[in-house]
Amino acid sequence: MAINENTELEELIRNASGGVATPPATPMAGMTAEEDDAGGLDVATLVLVARRSLLWLLLLVVLGVTASWLYLRYTKPVYQSASILKIDERAQAAEVGIADQLAPAADKGRGNKLAGEVELIKSNLIYQRLRDSLTLHVNYYVQGTVLETELYGTSPFRIQDTITDPALYNRKFNLKFTGPQRFRLDFVGQGRALGGEYSLGQPIVLPGIRLQVDGTPELNEAARESDYHFTIQDEAAVNAYLDKNLTVDIVNPDANTIQISFKDFNPTKAQSVVNTIDRVYLKQKLFQKRQSTDLKSKFLEKTLNDTKRLLQQAEADLQAFIQTNKTYDVEADAAAIVAKLEKLEDERAKLEEKINLLVGVSRLINEESITTTENETVEQSIPAIAGIEDPQLAGMLNDLNGQQWDLRRLRRSSTDKTEAVQQREASVAFTRNKIKRLLLQDQQLLRRQLRMLNEQNDKLSAQLQDKPEQGTQLERLRRPVDLYGKNYRSLFERKIDFDIQQAGQIADFQVLSPASLPAAPIFPSKLIAYAIGLVGGLLLGLGLIAVRYFMHNTVTNVRELERNTKAAVLGIIPTYDKEKMEISRLVVDKNPKSAISESIRSIRTNLDFISSAKKKRLISVTSTISGEGKTFVTVNLGGIIALSGQRVIILDLDMRKPKVNLAFGAENTRGVSTILIERHTVQECIQPTSIESMQFISAGPTPPNPSELILSDRFDLMIQELFRTYDVILIDTPPVGLVTDGILIMRKADIPLYIVRADYSRKAFIKNLNRLMRSNNFSTMCTILNDAPAGAGYGYGYGYGYGYGYGYGAYGQGYYEEPATKPLTFGQKLKKFLS
Repeated sequence: MAINENTELEELIRNASGGVATPPATPMAGMTAEEDDAGGLDVATLVLVARRSLLWLLLLVVLGVTASWLYLRYTKPVYQSASILKIDERAQAAEVGIADQLAPAADKGRGNKLAGEVELIKSNLIYQRLRDSLTLHVNYYVQGTVLETELYGTSPFRIQDTITDPALYNRKFNLKFTGPQRFRLDFVGQGRALGGEYSLGQPIVLPGIRLQVDGTPELNEAARESDYHFTIQDEAAVNAYLDKNLTVDIVNPDANTIQISFKDFNPTKAQSVVNTIDRVYLKQKLFQKRQSTDLKSKFLEKTLNDTKRLLQQAEADLQAFIQTNKTYDVEADAAAIVAKLEKLEDERAKLEEKINLLVGVSRLINEESITTTENETVEQSIPAIAGIEDPQLAGMLNDLNGQQWDLRRLRRSSTDKTEAVQQREASVAFTRNKIKRLLLQDQQLLRRQLRMLNEQNDKLSAQLQDKPEQGTQLERLRRPVDLYGKNYRSLFERKIDFDIQQAGQIADFQVLSPASLPAAPIFPSKLIAYAIGLVGGLLLGLGLIAVRYFMHNTVTNVRELERNTKAAVLGIIPTYDKEKMEISRLVVDKNPKSAISESIRSIRTNLDFISSAKKKRLISVTSTISGEGKTFVTVNLGGIIALSGQRVIILDLDMRKPKVNLAFGAENTRGVSTILIERHTVQECIQPTSIESMQFISAGPTPPNPSELILSDRFDLMIQELFRTYDVILIDTPPVGLVTDGILIMRKADIPLYIVRADYSRKAFIKNLNRLMRSNNFSTMCTILNDAPAGAGYGYGYGYGYGYGYGYGAYGQGYYEEPATKPLTFGQKLKKFLS
């Protein structure tokens, strides 16, 4: 019985179906294995659960990241800008030459010196100058969807205020634009609402306050749509704000460095405050130490200006000479002229050679022998005809040469008085005259070009003679430019050195690192927030995978089936979705080489190994509940066995819900039930199929007592009668989890087959199977994994599937069917994937 001639495919099918069926383990061994596996980790199931939970994992990660984004979105970021200053406390001492005497005292009091500088920076004196420079007492805000934003330097309006009532400080003034130049102002003052509608630039006089609101360049149509408010703070509030957010620390006492840092919700404001503090501190330090050196500075400035004027005059003279003579480098110009003269000389030689060639050709053309001599032609008389560049002249000479050859041939057979000879001679004469005229024109053109080259040569020669004089004048004009230039640079460098020295003598500190615009807030940290959200989402996703793994209660692959059952696993049947079927159908006869046919063929081979000694076999096919595919397996397994040459009969004993007749598209008016009540004979109920060696008997009308009919002697007689004709009897039994009919039939069967459907049958069904084997001593019980997706076997999956979509559930004493008559919608598919 050949499965496939391809050895590799046969090996893959054997691996996918579990290979040769292994004998069932002993109850004790099976129990031990079951107990051992119960506490182990099923990696295949865990991978399957993880794959099915991937979307949930991604959703939870997205949810965590979204939560982090919301936290960052609705939390005001705090920015910090900082600068580093270096205090040079020995600068002034070095100026007066007492650095060595003051060095020990300076080293001893360095800490006190830096501490004093820190107190100076945080003093009210610096605060006052800082308030005056930045107008920190007025803050402008725009109301956002959730948070308000300070408009530092970008406010569409500015106010000028004079407050006489201190109670109006630190109050909120609401402002809303009502037109291009109109706005409404509202605030609470003196225990009542104040305000009204005003124009930009209009003085506003209200009790306790005088205001004027002016527009800024940022005021546009979009800016007028927002809601604004501003606050006017008193000196104490500004000082408290600065004390809270300003930090001055000693970075390195040995290097005399301190750091000034400021925190604020607005990064531009934080940077501006730090840089302004540096400038204010500089002005304060320079205020007491600046000394003027106006005399030296004026002298340097006057001398520098005079030298600059003389330099500009010398440069103007040099520029005028260059513009007049159109030269800046005389030697380079002379070299260029010499190169041009050499090039002109080469061109003249070539033109003269062409002229000589044309003169020679003209002389030969004018000779009478060129037309009268029979033994010579143009080609023979003018060897240099190939060197003529004029294509028209060369073409005419070739034409003349051809005419001469033609005339020579004609003279051999005719006399000079012949008409044909005279015509050829006239043609030769005409062509020769044309060549003469063309030669004359070419010679004139070449001589004209030669004259032009001579003129250019004379002109360049004259220019070359003037170059020495121009070189002398150029050098004479360059000397004052160089002299004044050196003097100007020297004076300018002196002035720069003086300015640097002056600044160095006065300033006793320097900004090592000015404040920069903060690129990222110091709080909250986006990286940490998103990391927490991402890790939280991953942990929730992994927790979900763990919960789903521990709650996983269906059989998904053959490994789970082998680990949980003591029955031999005959093989797996891959998913078959080549065509959508509402009911089970015979499919192995349509494509015998398909993956599903090979898998069932492998199951048939394993059955042969189990019952190889028996020629007649009774095989029952059952499952725990309906919908696990027992009818599909029965019909197609019978088809595969029949295709091997054995005679097969299929009995439908699922009398409550018969399906075999539907699989073959036949009627169910008579069948097993009518045979058992002796209404019809066996032969009358046998129905044919598309496979010649396979027939079936349907269940017949549903009787009220199926179990009693199966227990009757008539059933055994029917089996015996069928064995006379058929080699294999396949019985489609009712689900053993719902009714007891299947157990009665399994006791009579040589090989009871138990169908487990992947991702459908629960693991509890496998325990049912084990209890059924122990209680009924089904030592030959075998199981088949049906509807297995790709990868559910031993590393070999099939890309096919069958789409019968029915299921059963308990319903009274019987069970009911839920046919999948409609394709799943996208929502149903998504729900199935998420489950």
